[in-house]
Amino acid sequence: MKTLNLPHTDLTVSELIYGCMRIRGSWSDAPLTEEEITAGLRSVRAALDAGITFFDHADIYGRGRCEEIFGHLWKREGVSRDSLILQSKCGIRPGIGYDFRPDYIRQSVEGSLKRLQTDYLDILLLHRPDILMEPDAIAEVFAELKARGKVRCFGVSNFTPAAQRMLQSRLPDTLVTNQIRFGLGFINPVESWLVSGRSNEGHFTRGEGILEYCMEHRIRPQAYSPIVYGGILEPVSEDDPPALQGLKTALREMAEAKNTAPDVLALAWVLRHPAGIQPIIGTTRPERIRSAVQALDLPLSHEEWYQLFIAARGQALP
Repeated sequence: MKTLNLPHTDLTVSELIYGCMRIRGSWSDAPLTEEEITAGLRSVRAALDAGITFFDHADIYGRGRCEEIFGHLWKREGVSRDSLILQSKCGIRPGIGYDFRPDYIRQSVEGSLKRLQTDYLDILLLHRPDILMEPDAIAEVFAELKARGKVRCFGVSNFTPAAQRMLQSRLPDTLVTNQIRFGLGFINPVESWLVSGRSNEGHFTRGEGILEYCMEHRIRPQAYSPIVYGGILEPVSEDDPPALQGLKTALREMAEAKNTAPDVLALAWVLRHPAGIQPIIGTTRPERIRSAVQALDLPLSHEEWYQLFIAARGQALP
């Protein structure tokens, strides 16, 4: 597994990230069963065996049970905490909204630490922008959590460049990432690069400017749902929109020509972008976790990248 030094930190991380949202398999309120713990750890072990050392969580995943499953890793698998990078997210309150008030951030961090059975998070992300966020108050609670050794670094998720810039203006340390939705099934963060000079285009598309901001400030973005939970890997269906049919066909044909799997090719497409995007692998199937690593060494030419991009757009470039 290739590793990298995460800019603006002293962290060495695997280039691929394993996302733990699905390791419980449900969003039930019920207590964990032994079978669920075993199955969840099986997926985590597959990621470890593939060389992945960077794990992404959120306080809401599986209603907290996914973090709880992961917390069994230390004793059951004999893994050293210092050998892994743990990232979690907070700020989504189901049924209520988004909440970045200091007391809620503190509460969320303490809950994650307890469930993960660790003393600290390497990275804490604010999950989705709280429209009522008070940046000075967030800066204070970040400083407190860092001083107490609870969190080493901070970042954001699903933030617009303007929101990230606003929050960054109050912070002494750089926000180390923006975790966004990106992949062949959701190309808005690069589609927005084509807006300039086009007539009859909206002034904003979801994702506009995020990658540019990260590249400007030498921040490595993270991409969740890079293969849309496997949706772009399903067989072509007559019920698929024409653009999706074209993408599935192009992805399959190019994968066959390159003697690889479509999901590996889709990850290589994300990795090819010069922003240095880190894909988050969300499958729980050990064989697909293992094969994902092949994307790191799969060459993709300039022409091939655009071929898949155009297929995903469903229309020619302007």
